[in-house]
Amino acid sequence: QDPSSLRSLTSRGLGKMVKTVVVDARAHMLGRLASIVAKQILNGHHIVVTRCEEITIAGGLVRQKMKYERFLRKRMNTNPQHGPIHYRAPSRIFWRTVRGMVPHKTQRGAVALERLKCFEGVPAPYDKVKRLVVPDALKPLRLQHGHRFCVLGDLSTSVGWKHQATVKELEAKRKVKSAKFYEAKKKLAQLRAKAVATVEAGKA
Repeated sequence: QDPSSLRSLTSRGLGKMVKTVVVDARAHMLGRLASIVAKQILNGHHIVVTRCEEITIAGGLVRQKMKYERFLRKRMNTNPQHGPIHYRAPSRIFWRTVRGMVPHKTQRGAVALERLKCFEGVPAPYDKVKRLVVPDALKPLRLQHGHRFCVLGDLSTSVGWKHQATVKELEAKRKVKSAKFYEAKKKLAQLRAKAVATVEAGKA
């Protein structure tokens, strides 16, 4: 997807938006995307984030895994069930990152978090909806060339997430289906353009 052809998810770009915005999180920086999403849900917008397993984190996989393992060791001594809860799925890790940027213990923050949905892959009905990117958070525009990075799906798998292969399989099927739909759409557009040109020629 070409970022220049898509709307920017900034406060300026979302000024008059009321409907649900679907964001394709592939190749976005985790923290930057989370901060923009947090601001928008606090402003009252409904946001769905798809393909969370493709989110990028600055720093190599070994370093990020060590950091996450340190986080996994943080627990309540007397009753670990009381928290902190250590999510393994990419969508939940992203959701938790956004939660840290929202006053979630107040009513305003709790209601804002309800406006956010996060998914691995692109489930129905969002596979048939136009998905946007956030230029302010894109890896090619924000991460310096040559700097190490890792993908959230790989990090999740290394700390216990078990569904990466399943999501990849479902995504491969979706992409085949999507390619067929796009080809049919292009043919229809060509026929429509031809018909319009014929009508215009007839009028002249």
